[in-house]
Amino acid sequence: MSEMKLEEMKNVLPADAFDSLPEDEKNNEFIAMKSKTYFEDVWFQFKKNKLAVAGLIFLVIMIIFAVFGPMFSKYTYDAQDLTNRNLLPCAEHWFGTDKFGRDLFVRVMYGGRISLAVGFAAALINLFIGVIWGGVCGYIGGKLDMVLMRIVDIIYSVPTLLYVILIMLVFGSNVFSVLLAICISSWVGLARQVRAQVMAQKQMEYSLAARVIGASDSRILFKHLIKNSMGPIIVNTTLIVPSAIFTEAFLSFVGIGISIPQASWGTLANEARSLIATQPIQMIWPVAAICLTMLSLNFIGDGLNQALDPKKR
Repeated sequence: MSEMKLEEMKNVLPADAFDSLPEDEKNNEFIAMKSKTYFEDVWFQFKKNKLAVAGLIFLVIMIIFAVFGPMFSKYTYDAQDLTNRNLLPCAEHWFGTDKFGRDLFVRVMYGGRISLAVGFAAALINLFIGVIWGGVCGYIGGKLDMVLMRIVDIIYSVPTLLYVILIMLVFGSNVFSVLLAICISSWVGLARQVRAQVMAQKQMEYSLAARVIGASDSRILFKHLIKNSMGPIIVNTTLIVPSAIFTEAFLSFVGIGISIPQASWGTLANEARSLIATQPIQMIWPVAAICLTMLSLNFIGDGLNQALDPKKR
């Protein structure tokens, strides 16, 4: 039957009814999409969040100013000029001067070095400790998990301010003391999150398959389980940075953080507190730097949260 229909079509349609398609046009109807790596896909999704992109741009600008800004100024953060005390913003001093005649623009930029360095260093230290501690607890389990998590509970139960006071008494008021005070207990939240992620991931089929083919425990933990839990880990680490910056600013503001004459955003706010009635603008600059930086980091954290979690896209 089909052969008869084919013969009829040949008789109806002439041989020159169709033209052969050129070779370069044969695949025009195929929709080719370039494959993306994991991080390329995350960046593509991240760019869709305009607030996150704006926060990233602001943070990059702030870091550039903090690192390179003081280098191109003729003023230093600790140089005093008592003849130019408490000046308002002008062409010579963009942010004005403080009660000792020090240039506030340079001091805010220099303070950004310390505050941002403390924030990012605390995040990296917390990431290192929290991932290893939580990963080991979640993967091995048993008595080791019980002992390590009880240590976490003990560390978490002690007020952070008590750690700060003890550390300042032993090491004095400096950047190392502030960083140690921030990191000594802030990693426990990340450790608990990593533990929960690893305990859920190790029951997945890919983890069981890796164990069946003879992969070592360390390879399964770090190559598979931790790698597949990086989304929540990265988001949590990103949010540690503004928390650490605020903690450093608070400690310096109350006088138990960075010691004078070193400048951080917290010490600048503390110094401006006595002149807030007559020179309120001196308080605005460090407070604005703290608030805008924390806001940009929170926007970045929200953007990463959406980009790394397919359920929220």
